[in-house]
Amino acid sequence: QVQLVESGGGLVQPGGSLRLSCVGSGFIFSTFDMNWYRQSPGKERELVAGITTEGRRKKYGDSVQGRFFISRDNAKKTVYLQMNNLQTEDTAVYYCNGKNAWGNVWGQGTQVTVSS
Repeated sequence: QVQLVESGGGLVQPGGSLRLSCVGSGFIFSTFDMNWYRQSPGKERELVAGITTEGRRKKYGDSVQGRFFISRDNAKKTVYLQMNNLQTEDTAVYYCNGKNAWGNVWGQGTQVTVSS
């Protein structure tokens, strides 16, 4: 079936790093723009980063610019989010999303907690 599966979340201290991964299956991964969103309690889901099908264009939310980096490997059907210099306000559930003109796919989310 069509699915996205995230991994790599966890507990990290402020200033630390994590790398999230998201593997797609059941659809042609390389034809989907891929995005990372996050949502924390009481807040709306927000776009963290996005990358186009071949990785030529990337976009980032203002709050993560210069700290987070998105990449993809179409051969592995995987999109990554490298998160550096994590802060407490980065604590959230992070969701992987794939989107094109024919579909919109979401992962189940992975928890990232930044705390000392």
